Amino acid sequence: MTIDEFGDYGITNMTDEEIDGFLSSQNVGVLAVSDDEAPSMRPLSFWFDEGNLYFLYLVGSESRKNDLSARADTARFLVYRAETRFNWRSVLLTGTVEEVPEDEREAITEAMEMDRRPEALKRASESEETKLYRLRVEERTWVKHLGLPEGFDARE
Repeated sequence: MTIDEFGDYGITNMTDEEIDGFLSSQNVGVLAVSDDEAPSMRPLSFWFDEGNLYFLYLVGSESRKNDLSARADTARFLVYRAETRFNWRSVLLTGTVEEVPEDEREAITEAMEMDRRPEALKRASESEETKLYRLRVEERTWVKHLGLPEGFDARE
């Protein structure tokens, strides 16, 4: 079934403005990159700006997430919010993930709203043991469902 066919059940597409607003108002999603045996999926805090997502990684001596991101040709990132089974939004982003060059890092981290981030992430952003990554979004798919489907009686 296509999204249009699900319209009878209350599922619809989001406009570009709705997608940008949604991504700007959220700060956690799931990054998926290829691994040898199965996709590797990691929940991450993110910041959205001008069609890109930014992630701050703690890298330390061993970081599987860093290693997988560094060698990934393509990555996916899922951002969703589900208040109830009849009230949810979902945006799936596909693109390339890359480490932000050092000469761009300071400007980007200053623009990030670090005051909205958990204290651990604020402290980590000032550490030498972090790397800033960017997902350059090339494709976006999205759906939303807001409200009860037509003819649905919640009391039944």
